Amino acid sequence: MADITIYQKPTCTTCRQAVQILKDSGKPFTAINYYEQSFTKGQLKSLLKKAGLSPKDVLRTKEDIYKELGLAKKDLSEDALLELMVTHPDLIQRPIVVKGDHAILARPAESVKTLL
Repeated sequence: MADITIYQKPTCTTCRQAVQILKDSGKPFTAINYYEQSFTKGQLKSLLKKAGLSPKDVLRTKEDIYKELGLAKKDLSEDALLELMVTHPDLIQRPIVVKGDHAILARPAESVKTLL
């Protein structure tokens, strides 16, 4: 079983770059398209905790859904943000890469090398 997991969107340029870095490393990894295999609220909360990030840290503020929901004008709790992120995965910065008890937001993609 792979000990590295990348949560990604296959059409995302940064995700494709991170996946290529993992492939080039020769280390086994699992790639999960979180648009097809949705996060649960608990799973996303756990990933962010491993990365030392809050939901606000990974919120994509340039997405249409962010504007449509008026999130810039709202002061939502972490739980409320997590619920929205699970419902609307476009709100989540990507890719998120996990190795054991460590996770990172691999932006830029080269930062995935810190887990190799």
